[in-house]
Amino acid sequence: MTSAAPSPSPALRSLPEGRNFGLLTAAAIITSLGTNGALIAAAFAVLESGGDGGDVGLVAAARTAPLVLFLLIGGAVADRLPRHRVMVAANTLNCVSQAVFAWLVLTGGAELWHMMLLTALCGTGQAFFGPAAEGMLMSSVSGEQAARAFAFFRMSMHGAAIGGAALGGAMIAAMDPGWVLAVDAAAFAVAGVLRGFLDVSHIPARAPGGGLLADLRDGWQEVVGRPWLWAVVLQFSVVVAVVGAAEAVYGPLVARDELGGARPWGFALAAFGVGTLGGALLMMRWKPRRLLLAGTLCVFPLALPSAGLAIPLPVAGLCAVMFVTGVAIEVFGVSWMTALHQEIPEEKLSRVAAYDWFGSVAMVPLATAAAGPVETLVGRSQALWGCAALIVLVTAGVLFVPDVRNLTRRTSVKQVSVPERSRESADAEGAVRGLG
Repeated sequence: MTSAAPSPSPALRSLPEGRNFGLLTAAAIITSLGTNGALIAAAFAVLESGGDGGDVGLVAAARTAPLVLFLLIGGAVADRLPRHRVMVAANTLNCVSQAVFAWLVLTGGAELWHMMLLTALCGTGQAFFGPAAEGMLMSSVSGEQAARAFAFFRMSMHGAAIGGAALGGAMIAAMDPGWVLAVDAAAFAVAGVLRGFLDVSHIPARAPGGGLLADLRDGWQEVVGRPWLWAVVLQFSVVVAVVGAAEAVYGPLVARDELGGARPWGFALAAFGVGTLGGALLMMRWKPRRLLLAGTLCVFPLALPSAGLAIPLPVAGLCAVMFVTGVAIEVFGVSWMTALHQEIPEEKLSRVAAYDWFGSVAMVPLATAAAGPVETLVGRSQALWGCAALIVLVTAGVLFVPDVRNLTRRTSVKQVSVPERSRESADAEGAVRGLG
């Protein structure tokens, strides 16, 4: 921040006074710095307490299981209550749970059930935070420069991951993992304060309507009525699960047994962060006309880290693979956010985001919990090759969906109400299918 800023970029001018965008970006940077180190710290806290790969998988599964249970409810709540209040409440829960986790690790009193319970509380907070945050971000941008704003936000967030992952690995190599968890707790506290100042006055008040189940049903109808949406959600239910198993369970084990410990794995994750930074910079300038075709083609490289760990590649090679993967996933991520912003009504953004997240994480607890037994059954290398193959297969399958190949970027993007959205959607989708 500077006292005299230049004229804002077109991306920033498209935001309502830039205030919400600045707060959201600053808070995301802070939490990304803490969380990227904490994910490494949690895995090594389990290992240093005498746990094995199966225990690491159980703790990782405990974090994601509440996402499956509470995400849909979180999305409906975020479309009913002021989104910034939901975000602050979730940050408070994350702060408290990570602080207790840090204290137990530092005092040597952390047992497996403690770590599973506390990471489950973190997952519960994320279930309510994620849909609210995504809806808040999308409702804060408008106009043709929305994609650039999303790219800038993601660049800022992932830029923080570069330092967070590297610092986390370095801190764990030099001191107790509990200190990294304590830093994460402090980051959640600061971010929660910033998010408390978000302005929601520009968001129209919801008209009285049905209850929670009716809201969930409306969100479901938005998803199933769009083949491109449910196809990609199904795709990522597999992709996120196998990537989670590879990076949350097998990655730390390969780092410990083959690469020399936590520091090299932290560098590899930092290289991924550098790649996401480069990908976001690319997407601030590049606007692919067929949003989802470009994005889906860039999901194939997500198979590379699993293959690199299966070999395993030396640290430099693994870092290169992670860098390429980071660039590719940002092309998908910005394209996906732009498609949602373009096609989904503002008042349903959090509910649709919840179904999106739900599909993405539904299989993660099973995959991470099964990672240890699968390694015992077929071997670590074979399990990692299987992860890579699954990513390639499901991504190739999504390309057979016409709407994924043909959904195009509009020259003018705005969030619309339900009746207006219905008319514009019919026209746009008809034009899209005509391109096939």
